[in-house]
Amino acid sequence: MTSTKNHVLATATLILVFLGGYVVGQRQVPAENVGQDQEMLRSMDLTGEFPTTAGRTLRMRKVTLKPGGVLGLHDHVDRPAITYFLQGEVTYHADGKPDMVAKPGGGFAEGRATKHWAENTGKEPAVWIAVDIVKQ
Repeated sequence: MTSTKNHVLATATLILVFLGGYVVGQRQVPAENVGQDQEMLRSMDLTGEFPTTAGRTLRMRKVTLKPGGVLGLHDHVDRPAITYFLQGEVTYHADGKPDMVAKPGGGFAEGRATKHWAENTGKEPAVWIAVDIVKQ
């Protein structure tokens, strides 16, 4: 009988030690950010762009334009957008404004008053992130 008691006591002790170690080993859910940096790259006030967001989608795309490639003349009346360039260079030709060249780290905010076309004037593919709000 003593050996059965010792066996039960040893098993119970092992279970308690295991559970104690398991609880101690669990990570606590962090309450604050650690090691995070952020930099606002582009923003755009959407007041006046459209009366409601119903029927619209927020999307983010990675766009690549080959050397010599062009984006045809278009506007952003119903599609506000912001861009952030990763690679290459693109020359923007906006109505009534001087040409602008976007390079890595640069970009544009494009609202309802934006009407433009663009071309890759560099020797490598131009790559950028485009975030816009489109009608579904």
